[in-house]
Amino acid sequence: MTFISKKDYACYKRYCKTLTLEDDPQLISEYRKVHAPGATWPEITQGMIEVGILDMEIYIMGSRLFMIMDTVPEFDHDHAMAELAGKPGQSEWEAFVSRFQKTTSKATADEKWQLMERIYKLDRK
Repeated sequence: MTFISKKDYACYKRYCKTLTLEDDPQLISEYRKVHAPGATWPEITQGMIEVGILDMEIYIMGSRLFMIMDTVPEFDHDHAMAELAGKPGQSEWEAFVSRFQKTTSKATADEKWQLMERIYKLDRK
């Protein structure tokens, strides 16, 4: 299977999501470590690529996370998240990171990460 990078697309879909971590400095520090370059399990990254996620960034402020997820133009969010949940290692990863998050160990990524609604976009007329 050939994967196409985001730069190869003239357009793509963008999703923004939010999640709250436990408000514990030690847990937040550990959460940062498991998301450091090279620390995320390779099968998790592979699964995201396979469902059409071109790029993903996560930002943090205190215990609040903000995710930007860019996808292929034909991306169907609900279908892709259901497919991703069944990928190798995904349920184990979600259970592993749930200890840092205000959630349960059985919650899927889609149940934890809440989609945000865009209310403003710069209008360049």
